[in-house]
Amino acid sequence: MEKHGARSSSPATADFDPEIPVVEAIRHGDAYALAELMRRQGRWVRGVIFAVCGRMADVDDVTQQVWLRVWQEAPRLAEPSRWRAWLYRIARNAAVDSLRSRRRQRTLVEAVTSAGQLRRHDEPPETVLAGQEEQTLVLDAIAELPALYREPFVLRHLENWSYAEIGGLLGLPADTVETRLVRARRKLREALKGKT
Repeated sequence: MEKHGARSSSPATADFDPEIPVVEAIRHGDAYALAELMRRQGRWVRGVIFAVCGRMADVDDVTQQVWLRVWQEAPRLAEPSRWRAWLYRIARNAAVDSLRSRRRQRTLVEAVTSAGQLRRHDEPPETVLAGQEEQTLVLDAIAELPALYREPFVLRHLENWSYAEIGGLLGLPADTVETRLVRARRKLREALKGKT
């Protein structure tokens, strides 16, 4: 009994993180471990990417970049116990890079479009716009939230994280997380008023 010490108590059991051995294996070049981490944490990574990018259309491509970076950077991870913050940083940075790239592309497309050099011939513009607006109204409203509200909102409402988990990841007290979520909901209601 005494031999097990803190391991047998419930707080230590609650502190056990089954991902640490998986991350350790990835650090040593185990591709099967990477596949396992992708299976276990893929949904969460996709949620982080969506929180930053605000468009489901970007998520698949950015997710692939994230897992490639995980594979490349894992040998340099000094503290495997901090894998969640490390993976969050990689996912967030990849999403930010994608967002910047998309903005540059959009600027180019807008410049070409305004010069009258780009047209869609397959459908009338009003049909394309109406369909997109109906399908993406809520996602667009979420995307328009400032990042300090969007990230906790997505983690809470799309990923079902607790205030404590969100606060731990973002380095915020739970009260601040709650305040940001209240403001995010208010901003969403205002943005969607009269549109739904």
